[in-house]
Amino acid sequence: MRKTILKLVWFTILTVTFGSAMAVPTLGQFAIGVSVDFAPPDLPVYEQPPCPGDDYIWTPGFWAWDNDYDDYYWVPGTWVLAPEPGFFWTPGYWAWNGSGFFFTAGYWGPVVGFYGGVNYGYGYFGRGYEGGRWDRGHFYYNREVNNVNVNIIHNTYNTTIVNQNVNATRVSYNGGNGGISVRATAQEEAAARERHIAPVSAQVQHIQQARSNPQLRSNENHGRPPIAATSRPENFKGNGVVAAREGGTLHGIGGRPISGNGARPENRNTPPAQPGNNGARPNFSHARDIPAPARPPAPNTGNPKLDQKYQQEQEKLAAKQAQEQQKLQQKQEQEHQNVQKQQANEAKRQQMEQRHQQQTQQMAQRHEQQVQHMQQRQQPPPKQHPQQQEQHPPHKP
Repeated sequence: MRKTILKLVWFTILTVTFGSAMAVPTLGQFAIGVSVDFAPPDLPVYEQPPCPGDDYIWTPGFWAWDNDYDDYYWVPGTWVLAPEPGFFWTPGYWAWNGSGFFFTAGYWGPVVGFYGGVNYGYGYFGRGYEGGRWDRGHFYYNREVNNVNVNIIHNTYNTTIVNQNVNATRVSYNGGNGGISVRATAQEEAAARERHIAPVSAQVQHIQQARSNPQLRSNENHGRPPIAATSRPENFKGNGVVAAREGGTLHGIGGRPISGNGARPENRNTPPAQPGNNGARPNFSHARDIPAPARPPAPNTGNPKLDQKYQQEQEKLAAKQAQEQQKLQQKQEQEHQNVQKQQANEAKRQQMEQRHQQQTQQMAQRHEQQVQHMQQRQQPPPKQHPQQQEQHPPHKP
């Protein structure tokens, strides 16, 4: 069974942070505190349904996790009435935390915070929100990125968004193998400390209805949900329902692609590939993304003294590699802080991220080779087959 670990401590923090919320979702309603060992599917392509009325804010669709069915399911994008004038929606996002993919829930607040750099579209292009603004207690919609009927909604304006492709792909998660390599800016970190409101009751019911619909599970829709977006929460039938035009790529255990027809691996207990067994090397972007290596099997040569020597060599190498990884992580973290202080442009940020990815991959490859070399050197000599042993004539007195 795939690894899913409930993070009850995280949910407790969520409840305290959102103490003033209109409705706080529970773990029984949808899984927001889980760690999953394979990546969520890519985002599907769909059209935004028309905005139903004034002061509705677009909340993009996302992949959620159902622990009961051990599968991702699609929560359709929908228009939601803002809980307070002046509040915006910060979408939730998946991110690699070193041991699995962890979901950070979305929230309402006066400033849009960090949502993993995921390009959800329709104003959420990876940073901030370009879909509209508040003015004197009413929301004004940018018609360049929103589907708005001006005969119904009069608070509109037109502003062309030049950089809409922060994440040109449809990757739905941050960090890890193939994930988006962006970090929160100082402004986004400050936004996370503002007063927040949890998903309102209509959003909670919307998610619950999506969870109960088998057609929205990735195992059924193969990344192309038949209900990709709705005009209002919980409106899963009739007018205002939009199907996906194109599906998102599915991912298997450990983030490896699975077959194009969406079929799951037959052996659900197959462990991820370990270094030295010809498995694909994960494409880590930062030193902090590299998980702790699996403990190698204890030497068993039949010689206790030699086993003890080999065990000490393994521990020495593991300590050396951990120290090297920590040193690189500290260096990369310092460079991130310097870039934020200097408010460097996007080009310099991208150069830094590319350099960090190259450093991390080189170190990971070097560590893998060191482990392989040690394992080969410690390999016990092959035993001779009885038929291959030299036949000696019987001793004559």
